[in-house]
Parts: sequence; C-alpha cells; structure tokens
Amino acid sequence: MSKEIVINAEQAETRIAILEDGELVELLFERPDRRRIVGDIFKGRVNAVLPGMQAAFVELGLDRTGFLHASDLATARPKLVDGLELEGENGEAGAQSPPLAARRGRVRMRMPRRGAEAHPKIEDHLRQGQEILVQITKEPISTKGPRVSQQISLPGRYLVYMPQLDHLGVSRKIMDRDERLRLRDLLGELKPNGGGLIVRTVGEGKDLRHFRSDVRFLTKMWDEVQKKAKRERAPALLHREMELTTGLIRDLFTDEVDRVIIDGKKEHKEILSYLRSYAPELRNRVELQEHEVPIFDRFGIEPEIEKTFERKIWLKRGGYIVIEHTEALVTIDVNTGRYTGKTSQEETILRTNLEAAKEIARQLRLRDIGGIIVIDFIDMEIEANKKAVIEELRECLRRDRARTKTFGVSDLGLVEMTRQRVRPSLLHYFSDDCPTCDGVGKVLSLESVGMAVERMLKRASRELKANRLELHVSPEVAVFLTEERGARLAQIERTFGLEVDIVDDPGLRRHERRLKLVDTAEDVTERVEV
Repeated sequence: MSKEIVINAEQAETRIAILEDGELVELLFERPDRRRIVGDIFKGRVNAVLPGMQAAFVELGLDRTGFLHASDLATARPKLVDGLELEGENGEAGAQSPPLAARRGRVRMRMPRRGAEAHPKIEDHLRQGQEILVQITKEPISTKGPRVSQQISLPGRYLVYMPQLDHLGVSRKIMDRDERLRLRDLLGELKPNGGGLIVRTVGEGKDLRHFRSDVRFLTKMWDEVQKKAKRERAPALLHREMELTTGLIRDLFTDEVDRVIIDGKKEHKEILSYLRSYAPELRNRVELQEHEVPIFDRFGIEPEIEKTFERKIWLKRGGYIVIEHTEALVTIDVNTGRYTGKTSQEETILRTNLEAAKEIARQLRLRDIGGIIVIDFIDMEIEANKKAVIEELRECLRRDRARTKTFGVSDLGLVEMTRQRVRPSLLHYFSDDCPTCDGVGKVLSLESVGMAVERMLKRASRELKANRLELHVSPEVAVFLTEERGARLAQIERTFGLEVDIVDDPGLRRHERRLKLVDTAEDVTERVEV
C-alpha cells in the first residue's frame, strides 16, 4: 500500500492530507487562532473539587476551565498512552523495573474496564486553590471544556517519556516477541530515575543511539518545564506541543510513507532540519511543490473536502450510507440504493454491507468522528455473513490511528462501536450553528468561506485572461471579506494582478458565490470552482 502526506501551508491555515493508494483517508487542519492544544502542559489552579462527580475543575487561563477526573490524578492507576501499553512487574502500577534477566516472561499489565476501576478519592488529593501541573488530553468539544490529566507524557520520535511514572513499555503494534524483548532490554539501560519510557511503533528495529537521543531531549524538556513551574504563578502555560506540521512528521513520517509533498518553502526547510537530526534517511522523500496548480487541486483533495459536509456518501456499486450527528452519538445508515445485484437478495445485501464497512472506516478517519457510533447495516439472515461484515469493518479500522472498539450485531441488528475522540470532528471544525434553524443544520463558518474565496481567486488568476472581476456574495460574507479579510484580499490582488470588486447579493446564501467579468458581465463561476 502506497502512502503519501500532502501539506498545504498557508499563512491563515495549514492543511494536511494523508493518502493511501491515492485515496484520501485523513485530514488535519490548524489555524493560528484555533491552534490544537492537546499535549500542552499548564500550571493550573483548582477552582472546585466535586466529590459527587469525583472530578475537579482547573483554571488554565483558557476560555474554559479544564476538567480533571479522579482517574487522571497522578496517584491513579496509569492509563494507556497514545495506544501504547504500559508494563510493570506482575502488572502492578508503579512497580520498580526488575533486573533485565527477570524481565523476560513478565506479565502484561491489563487495564481494568472503566466500570471496575478503583480510583483514589479526589477530595483526598486536591483542594480548592491548589496549584497543580496538568496536561491537556482532549480539546474543548461543544459545551465541554478541555480534559486534563496529571499523568504527564512527552512524546519523542521513538519514545514516549512519562516523568512521573515508573514503567517500561512497548507499542502494542510491535508484534514480534523477540523484538519486544530486545527493546525492553534497551529501555532498561536508558530508563531515567523515577520516570518511565514506552517505545513507539516507529522505534521497531532501531538501536540504542536513536533512543538515547530521544531520552536526552525529553528529559531536558521536562527539566525546563519544572524550572518554569517554579517561577510562574498559576494559571500559566509551561510547555506547548509542536505545531501541526512538525508534530505530524514526528508521529507519522516513517518508512511506510513513500513521500511528503509540501508547498511552503519555510515549512519545507523546517521539516528537513528536523529530519536531519532524527531521521536523515527520510530526507530524500520530502518534496517541495513548485507547480503552479494549487497542491490540493493537483492531488484532487479539494473536491473530497467538499464532500465531507454531505450526509449521503455514494458507494461504487450504487449503494450509499448516510451519516447523522446527534448530541450523544453518531448514526450511520446503510442502503442498497441503485445496486440490485445479479444473484440472490442475501448476496446483494452482503456485497453492499462489505463495501459500506470499508467506506465507513474511511469516513470515520476522514471526518475525525469520535465517541459512540451506531451503524445500521442492511439486515442479513445468514450468521456467517454478519460475522464477515464485522470482520471487514474491524480489519479496515486497524489502519486508524485513533483507538476503536467494535461490538457484534445487537438484537436490533445494529453494530455499536466507539472511536477515540480528542478534538471536535471535521464538521464542527468547519461549520457554525445555523442562526436560522438554531443549530439543527450546519453552514460553513465565515473563516472557511473566506479561505474558499481566496482559493477561488487564485484559481481565477490562472484560468482567466481578464483581471477585472466582480465577486458576488451574501451580505454577511461581503461585510466579513471587507472588514476582516480586506488586507488579505488586497495582498492577493497585488500578488496575482487582479482587481476585485465585492458585490453583496441578498439572494445568495453564505456558502454561495458568483464570479463575473467586469468588462463583459460574463458569469465565470463554473470555470474557477472546484
């Protein structure tokens, strides 16, 4: 399977697309005013301790207070870190690492199910006004503030360092037993006093020097966090996680990736500089796009982004799936649509369900849908066919970086599953609640419309010979472009030699726009739209 990472680095927004065999499977976005905060470390102040909820609210200096559950206290049984398993002597949390010879045959530490966990009482460990170090593990979603934890973890290229946890571990995705034992032995030689290490999947096959450089970098980073914590008064930001592009290169750019293509010279240099220190063998796989066609247009990504707003997704055979977001969960319905098959009804339904299972796994990654998901596959009579569909879904979900868990077909014929959620879905990132329908429907945010207009004008400069243009948009978009994006539009006019007049048209909705030539009044919208 070929794998490519395409990066569109613009001043107002960074967009990253991951392609597998030429098919878009994952999208990541970051804007300066909506920077991702998962991984950031704060010195916070406890605002309230709620024994009835076994939780506390922590002031971080952000728009919303952080939510700290008792299971995330520093004294609680440790959780999985980024899908990497923790291992300790006889499965005991916080156990000291045994001698190297005794580590072979060590028992894995299995995390108990949430309902069976015995957490420390939060009122015994926190008090109102207390200053504590916390790390953000989940971004604010809907009306909820960020989720925070006292169990700090610092990711490197090959290792995750847990300064407050005495554990050694290896990624569950490294399956070879001999390799796991070799890696544990290497960790034993590098393990800092009082801290823990976990080998990431990319560490498979690497030698001592790779891990030593990671340990040196991460322990130094933790020392700086501690020094800053002593100086600063809460609430204060102590450590900021890497920006989206560099963090993705650290986490995803492995031997399995054929190439990384980026259109920003500055970001291109930053990636090469990072790889020079940590993975020089991958530098020749990084390409700077200097093509005149916008990078997402060149790879056919722009139309795929537009499709992520659609409820209905058509399958190749003629069936389709419908994705609906609710407050509590996401529902996915599967239908045969135009597909009638050639043999029996059961065979037609099976083929549709198998195709839908593959597409559902892709859409969950692409749209970054998390939480509880209920899938209504078309009813099947044969038990073996039901199992085949579930196995196809699970097999496709193995490529997902987020943790997933899929259950069998329920008595009602539904498939229930969960997917790790650390940030709002793509739909929530791109859209605002509609002021007309009070949130029942969705419309593009003004920022997203503004970015689409800018990309439209850049395409117009390439596709059209005329440079005097009229841009017709809804009144609210016209005000936004004039007042909020005036400087950026002026820069685009200078750069691409355009003269653009903005015309407000009450007959247009927020996402609609028309581009006309001033001299001939010709509507050229279709020539420059995706």
